[in-house]
Amino acid sequence: MRILHTMLRVGDLDRSITFYTEVLGMRELRRQDYPGGRFTLAFVGYGPESEGAVLELTHNWDTASYEIGNGFGHVAIAVDDAYAACERIRARGGNVVREAGPMKHGTTVIAFVEDPDGYRIELIQKKG
Repeated sequence: MRILHTMLRVGDLDRSITFYTEVLGMRELRRQDYPGGRFTLAFVGYGPESEGAVLELTHNWDTASYEIGNGFGHVAIAVDDAYAACERIRARGGNVVREAGPMKHGTTVIAFVEDPDGYRIELIQKKG
């Protein structure tokens, strides 16, 4: 068994795909419209779905935004250098909500960015 994807509901699919591809450097892997259900599914990731987990961005055509709620935490992405990643993300128009630095009560360097719908993405600097 393995994790296939995490699904996020998004209000503006093109805006979200732009964020995940142009700001975070993922690729759009596939997209399909479901006119009967009035929704579109788009999958983004750093590599093929056959090799790793991806994000499923679900856009319900008649819903412009969602309440994130307090049950969802974040999506985590490994980066070589969290400080440099924050600078690249900021330069591409991304919103850094927690600057890179050691995590509280630990030494792992982390940062947080927010996607256009308010979902948090944790950047975790690789050790070594």
